[in-house]
Amino acid sequence: MLKRILVANRGEIVCRIARTAKRLGLTTLAVYSDIDRDARHVRVADEAYHLGASPAAESYLDGARLIALAQRVHADAVHPGYGFLSENAGFAQACADAGLVFIGPPASAILAMGSKSASKAAMAAVGVPIAPGYHGAEQNAERLRAEADHGKDQSPQRLWEEARRVGFPLIIKASAGGGGKGMQVVRASAEVAAAIASAQRLARTAFADDRLLMERYFPRARHVEVQVFADAHGAVVSLFDRDCSVQRRHQKIIEEAPAPGLRPEVRAAMSAAAITAARAVGYVGAGTVEFLVDDEQKFYFMEMNTRLQVEHPVTELITGIDLVEWQIRVARGERLPPQFGLSEPRGAAVEARLYAEDPAHDYLPSVGRIAHLKWPEAAAGLRLDIGVDAGDEVSSFYDPMLGKVIAWGESRIDAIDTLSRALRELQVVGVITNRALLASVLADEEFRGSTVATDYLGARQAHLAFGEPKPTAEDFALAALWYATRATAADALWQDTRGWRLGAPPRSSWCLGARRVTVEMTGADSYVARSEGREIALRLLQRTAHSLDVEIAGGRLHADLLALGGELHVFARGRQVALRLKLTEDALDVAAGAEEGSLLTPLPGTVVAVHVAQGEQVARGAPLVTVEAMKMEHTLTAPYAGKVERVLFGLSDRVAAGAVLVELVPADGAA
Repeated sequence: MLKRILVANRGEIVCRIARTAKRLGLTTLAVYSDIDRDARHVRVADEAYHLGASPAAESYLDGARLIALAQRVHADAVHPGYGFLSENAGFAQACADAGLVFIGPPASAILAMGSKSASKAAMAAVGVPIAPGYHGAEQNAERLRAEADHGKDQSPQRLWEEARRVGFPLIIKASAGGGGKGMQVVRASAEVAAAIASAQRLARTAFADDRLLMERYFPRARHVEVQVFADAHGAVVSLFDRDCSVQRRHQKIIEEAPAPGLRPEVRAAMSAAAITAARAVGYVGAGTVEFLVDDEQKFYFMEMNTRLQVEHPVTELITGIDLVEWQIRVARGERLPPQFGLSEPRGAAVEARLYAEDPAHDYLPSVGRIAHLKWPEAAAGLRLDIGVDAGDEVSSFYDPMLGKVIAWGESRIDAIDTLSRALRELQVVGVITNRALLASVLADEEFRGSTVATDYLGARQAHLAFGEPKPTAEDFALAALWYATRATAADALWQDTRGWRLGAPPRSSWCLGARRVTVEMTGADSYVARSEGREIALRLLQRTAHSLDVEIAGGRLHADLLALGGELHVFARGRQVALRLKLTEDALDVAAGAEEGSLLTPLPGTVVAVHVAQGEQVARGAPLVTVEAMKMEHTLTAPYAGKVERVLFGLSDRVAAGAVLVELVPADGAA
């Protein structure tokens, strides 16, 4: 009988597992690294124990330390969540050897599917379709380069022919991993060497295994996966499919179930193939079989994720099945009920992943303290799986996902609309997020009206919002009105900022960013805001310390406002803008556009590649140093042509945000 479950993970998934465990009367034991000492998952769990230092290799990836801790705190079972050690066969076996129940598949199944190359060979043997590619055992950089290089015959004739058969574009990815980490698209032989080096570095960091595979890249394919579930008594079922085609850097940001637009016979064949795949490896528990689906709806096996998926809530919402509950029940030896998963899916569900990252700058992770966070209010069909609260820190050590917002509806459009409303209510200050991008995808006519492929974000770039919008005249008017109507203590008349003047209408002037806005009271609760030749009439209906209700442009508008660190954040009409208050006209300034390239690292991280040496001449845009943070790489490029005077950091050095990495002397006329 399981009573105490240690969750060998962090963040949102620990909170999710704890919710079900508590409902089942089980005790949840959390672990934390140095930097996670006060994290939300620590506060949510019944008990929490220090695991190790902040780097994942010294805490969440240290299997021996996790097992020793589990034994010390008398845990009965270990739930690995997703990521970290969730698909590590050695860890699963070590848990079993230590007398701990591993809430997941047997080590043999993880091992069989743990190598993308080996799993593809196994799937081909049982008739599951696979994409053309190289999935051989020799996964070193030289072998892959030889196979991919059409310009130089550096490989045996057999491998040369195989590379010609695969052709460009290729995709190179980690054989042992998932989540798109380390995945590189290669469109020409000249790109192969750099792609392999980067893929191997990220694979070692994320999975401690740098083996790679190579296969044909389908730029217009859909990413469709099937949720399977199996018990230890031979039952294997499909819990329908999900579409996860909206991706950035080959990682999903929006998922939905069931996958829209599949022909019934294709849906049935894909489910059958997924069940065949699970049976072939003796699978037990929750797993996901992932496929690429082309324009003709031919599908190809990509991989099997031998764990719970990040996007599992959409399946739960259309089936009514708590997958974590059944993971625990199956781990206790229970059988799946005869009717488990046999009913048709009900309605549709869509999930959006909220990340602390900047889509406008190549999805650069955003780190820092979350100064303000307001999740959407509870509503019918809405679910929140969250991993942070206001005041929590987003660090550079781990994946930057803050949480997930999930919506259910009778139809796909109903679910999309519910999710859209929720994202409009979401407020985050302190870190940059992808909220605006998620909202624009849900509003995009192409996404709403049809199926999309994995190249969707790039193809629709001109129609999507990759950052929060620029302030409008209405935003400036609201901000100025908020400042102009601030109340003061009754005995502080001369500190009153509301702009009263003897014998004249109350008027005040505010410098907000690069704009001056004048607010004048024109009657009882009536105002006019003037800026850059435009007038906006406002009637103040209600004002609190953090909100305004006004009549504007013939309608009623509610706006939340938050003054923080010299900036006023305005949340209105599903938009979020920040305006900096300038106290004097002399302080007005207009920010200059950032020059291409930089010599400063924008976030704390680790140097994983140095591309130049002292004394080297470089052109504008040339790569200088690559920094890795949150399992993503950011390459700093030269802002101008010049000579490298000094390289200040070396491989594996930790660097702080804003650190100068390279001293570059401009060439004549370059700066």
